[in-house]
Amino acid sequence: MSSPHTLTPREVRQLLHHIFHTNMHLALTGQARLSPCLWGPPGIGKTALVEALAQELDWPLIHIAPAQFEEMGDLIGMPAIEGTHTVLRPPAWIPQETGPGILLLDDFNRADDRILRGLMPLWQRHELLSWRLPEKWQLVLTANPDQGDYSVTPLDDAMHNRLIHLHMRFDLDSWVAWARAHHIDSRAIRFVRTWPTLVQRPPTTPRSLVQFFQLAAKLPDWQQDEKMLYQLACACLDTHTADKLIQFVRMGIDQWPSPEVWFTQADSPALHQILQKIDRPEWQLDALAGWLDEAWHWLHQQASRLSPVAIQRLAHLLTNPMLPQGLRQSFAIRLTQIDQPNIQQVLALPEVAPLLLG
Repeated sequence: MSSPHTLTPREVRQLLHHIFHTNMHLALTGQARLSPCLWGPPGIGKTALVEALAQELDWPLIHIAPAQFEEMGDLIGMPAIEGTHTVLRPPAWIPQETGPGILLLDDFNRADDRILRGLMPLWQRHELLSWRLPEKWQLVLTANPDQGDYSVTPLDDAMHNRLIHLHMRFDLDSWVAWARAHHIDSRAIRFVRTWPTLVQRPPTTPRSLVQFFQLAAKLPDWQQDEKMLYQLACACLDTHTADKLIQFVRMGIDQWPSPEVWFTQADSPALHQILQKIDRPEWQLDALAGWLDEAWHWLHQQASRLSPVAIQRLAHLLTNPMLPQGLRQSFAIRLTQIDQPNIQQVLALPEVAPLLLG
């Protein structure tokens, strides 16, 4: 099979919305609904995306892992005597409400081949021998690629052709937005912004990084706790990524104040104290670009409530010659997207306005 076209998480969400809308129409007209399958390496966020989408839509979500099924009875139910007849009673996890809702078959291709063959009618007709998925419910599957790196069961053409295949890739901007929304430590976000290629360096994944960051967030001073930080990193990540983290810490980038602190607290470090430690290797400039991205998002959220101290610091930031010209210019241009008089006044300063001319 040729290399699949990959999608960002945002694009996957948009396509799922469209598929769900189409399925609602197909169900009304008595036609078979479509079954989307999200493909991607472990830990990239496929399951989390479906969970977030269900929460956004305010739909119930039933999450099952076919790899846990031992017998077909786990799928179609168990026989029971009702009067003079033997019937199949559907499993307890089958949705009973009218819906809409989402039934998620997570990592479905990790199931045994016999279970996969038994599941085929579910993603083709949304029904099995003893039960049918309610018409307003959506079926979504997730799967890991069959590339020899994962313990999965290959799909034959009959199975493959009955699914809508959405191949998801890691997207830095999407991950950063998710990390901000979930209050991931700002030091962690800055590290990922500095070395985004490390996110998919097996065994390191976005999921294992988040697990590590949850542990590291409880260490208030990464430099002081460097030994434990490194031990935790090696327990969760590949050693190359762990080594990069220590390099990041020894440069003091983890101790840069957050934009909120820097713009609001008069006693936060002066900009030159940060910039004088930057000796311009590309990865350090990437870290600085990540900090400026954090700053832009904070300014965008707080634009109508910025204090005189914050405005003064913004002016200093844009006029400081120690900030590389390319980063200064791109940051100034991006600030034009914030339609607030206080920020526009800073952009109109004689020392700043030329930056907007390109």
